[in-house]
Amino acid sequence: MPKIGIPRALMYYYYYPLWKGFFKALGLDVVVSAKTTKAILDKGVRLSVDDACLPVKIFFGHVFDLKDRVDYIFVPRMVSVERKAYICPKFLGLPDMVRYNVPGIPPIIDITVNMNRNESNLYKSLAEVGRIFTKNPLIIKKAFNHGLQEQARFEKLNQIGFMPHEAIEQMDQGLVAQNFSPLQSADMTIAIIGHGYNIYDTHISMNLINKLREMGIRVMTADNLAGTTIEEKADELPKRLFWTLGKRMIGSAFHFMKSDNVDGIIHVASFGCGPDSFTGEIIERHLRRRKNVPLLNLTIDEHTGEAGIITRLEAFVDMIKWRRAAQ
Repeated sequence: MPKIGIPRALMYYYYYPLWKGFFKALGLDVVVSAKTTKAILDKGVRLSVDDACLPVKIFFGHVFDLKDRVDYIFVPRMVSVERKAYICPKFLGLPDMVRYNVPGIPPIIDITVNMNRNESNLYKSLAEVGRIFTKNPLIIKKAFNHGLQEQARFEKLNQIGFMPHEAIEQMDQGLVAQNFSPLQSADMTIAIIGHGYNIYDTHISMNLINKLREMGIRVMTADNLAGTTIEEKADELPKRLFWTLGKRMIGSAFHFMKSDNVDGIIHVASFGCGPDSFTGEIIERHLRRRKNVPLLNLTIDEHTGEAGIITRLEAFVDMIKWRRAAQ
């Protein structure tokens, strides 16, 4: 049985159930890289190009972790995952950067995913992968449909309270959760705005979500919201954002800042990320005008220390408590 490796980084936190369901149905053994550690991060920093952002550096480390354990590595060339919107340009060149910077790498499956003009292109892209392993179009179509079903289950788990990395663990363990919402009755709710590969990777985020939960705080993110809600709120901008992930951040931030149940917002950005610099500015300006929800900006890179993050979190939570008491 061929082994295909999927790096636990970048779009893994958005589409892993789709990819795993598809490859499993084709009869492949899906291998995921280990959870991020300092060793994986350090290796990625050494292998990646100098001007790469932290999430891309992490991706290189995860590819290296897989290279001697699998027959193929799946590194899709992500251009667009919806109509009239795009993914970060660095994702477009990712397969080439990996191929020429990671020594001894097995064959890379680098299909192009471009749904900018037609969302049915997703099937065409995955069918191209399927033909590497089978010539039977019925098997490929069945595998694609299975992947979509797994992705739908994943998104449903997100909307009932699981974070994506928790939903993936639930699905891998074969569990079916009907109701889940950590600290549903918590006295304070904080929303975290940021790219999934920044906030759900427990190493580079300094385990931010669990640290807040340990303080008795309920945590929400964009992935806990329906896609229609995010689209509706993002449309409040005078011009449509053409970055898919930036639009998710803007739409979810606009929703949370108008919610009576959210006491504070934390914006997490990686140092050197161009789109994050202007989406963060938009969020901050709108919050400053409303003056109803406190905002904490956290910028992370490979040098970020855990002690500093904890200190800022504790100060932010104390400020929210003081503000509520004053009101």
